[in-house]
Amino acid sequence: MQHPKPHIPASISAGSAISSDSDLKPAKKQRGSYNCGRCGLPKKGHSCHLPPTTAANATPSPSDSSAASVPSSLSAIRTTTLPPRQPYSHLRRALSFDDIDIRCDSIEPESDNELPDPDVDQGSFYGGLPPVCLWEVLRRLPPAGILAAARVCKGWRDTTRKLWRAAEELRLRVPVRAQIGFVGSLLQKCPGLVRLSLRMESDLDATMLACIAFSCPNLECMEITASDTAINRITGDELGRFVADKRCLTSLKMEGCSNLGALVLCSSSLSILWLSDLSSLSKMVLNCPNLKEVSLDFSCQENDTTDLTTMVEGLGRNCPRLKNIHIASVRLSHASVLALTDANLRGLRMLSLVLGSEITDASVAAISSSYSNLELLDLSGSSISDSGIGMICNVFPATLSRLLLALCPNITSSGIQFAAAQLPLLELMDCGMTISDPNLQSVVPDESSESELQKAFNSKLHLIYQKLIIKHSRLKKLSLWGCCGLDALYLNCPELNDLNLNSCTNLHPERLLLQCPNLESVHASGCPELLVGAIKSQVNDKETGADNHYPFKRLSDGSKRVRVPHFLHHQAADDDKARVGRKVVECNVVVG
Repeated sequence: MQHPKPHIPASISAGSAISSDSDLKPAKKQRGSYNCGRCGLPKKGHSCHLPPTTAANATPSPSDSSAASVPSSLSAIRTTTLPPRQPYSHLRRALSFDDIDIRCDSIEPESDNELPDPDVDQGSFYGGLPPVCLWEVLRRLPPAGILAAARVCKGWRDTTRKLWRAAEELRLRVPVRAQIGFVGSLLQKCPGLVRLSLRMESDLDATMLACIAFSCPNLECMEITASDTAINRITGDELGRFVADKRCLTSLKMEGCSNLGALVLCSSSLSILWLSDLSSLSKMVLNCPNLKEVSLDFSCQENDTTDLTTMVEGLGRNCPRLKNIHIASVRLSHASVLALTDANLRGLRMLSLVLGSEITDASVAAISSSYSNLELLDLSGSSISDSGIGMICNVFPATLSRLLLALCPNITSSGIQFAAAQLPLLELMDCGMTISDPNLQSVVPDESSESELQKAFNSKLHLIYQKLIIKHSRLKKLSLWGCCGLDALYLNCPELNDLNLNSCTNLHPERLLLQCPNLESVHASGCPELLVGAIKSQVNDKETGADNHYPFKRLSDGSKRVRVPHFLHHQAADDDKARVGRKVVECNVVVG
């Protein structure tokens, strides 16, 4: 006897089907489990390849046979109610990268099949670059670019913070309307700053010095340059306190120091000191026992009241380790040179006394007798003559490599040729405005001064139409700017790479011979067009020998001949052999 089956409502059938599906799901692990929910292996370093287990593909048990008669509408309900599980991602979140040094070579992921975390935008964090590439890109940006990069996203902001903290050198341009608070906040981002360079377009005062002293405790080198519109209001007392407080400061370079008044610097660490635009110092004391290089550039004012003799005496007494001295002032005199020679600075290697019109051959004799190991001597703007050059050549033939004698009106081409012949180690020589006649240029050619012009022409005839012949094996830079009294030039310098002929207006093109195969630049601003053309033709045709030029040239009056030096022709064959296999260097003729 068959018993009728009881009617089961549809709602109960749906509930039983859902409960049966829930029974098929794997048991939920307790909180804190570190095993995969699908295969049971540890999650760390593991990517599960098994398909996710859902109610759609689960195999029903025999007890759930009634679920097969569930209508299709209920199946749809079951599918939407239980969505398939997303595969677990083992990619670390962005926050976990904060403890990694971004300067490392690479960051290896935990798995090759890692998927990005949907909650983290990796592209915006790294900019599509590995961290090491992002570091290299950002550290090459100027300070304004780094500040702009910090506003991109949190990851870039963290990277810029690390950049500021790791910075050791900062070059900053301070615009006119910049506030001191902004500069201070920028400097405080760099606690490890060692070298600071400021280009001031706004006024400079003691507030800026105090801001630098507070924000940069480990500062070693500071350089401050000022534009034409900026005013440096720092006084000598303020600068002295700054140097005394900075125990690590080794180099100080500052422009626009016209308001110092009096200066007293005491530092045991300072080794380099550059001060420019000095004016009327009532007192200057440098008590720096480790100072090795000093540069004092005074403004060219006739009313300057600085006592340079007393200053130089204190310089030699309190700075015994000086190696390089540069002083530029119209107040330099022979007494100042004697005070410097009495200091007996045994380590002095470079001496530059510029614009001292009262420095004479006697001053050269005092320098030569006290310092016989000079490598650089700059007496530009002095009144020395060819006799002084002779003393220089007799004392420094084995040491001197740089000789600067610009703006010395008493020097002729004979003295320059003698210096080039007697100084075999010479690499740089500046003779600008030497072979010239400034008196003739200042005379106004009117009727009342016609006789005076003729007398001046006759007395200064030795300064006009001079020729210069230089043969040197090591000379690299030669400056003859403003030598308007030079009309013939013959150079045989195989190592010469820089030649300055600016404003050589009377140099004849047919009396120019350049045997300098390594010339890289020739400055010919203010020269006639024919001379510029002759220079270009010679420097661009370096394979031609000396015989292709004019060995003889008759003057316009037909009275004399100009002969190319004999040694240049004898050396032409040897030069042709040396050119074989030599790389031709392109030369740039600078006209403008």
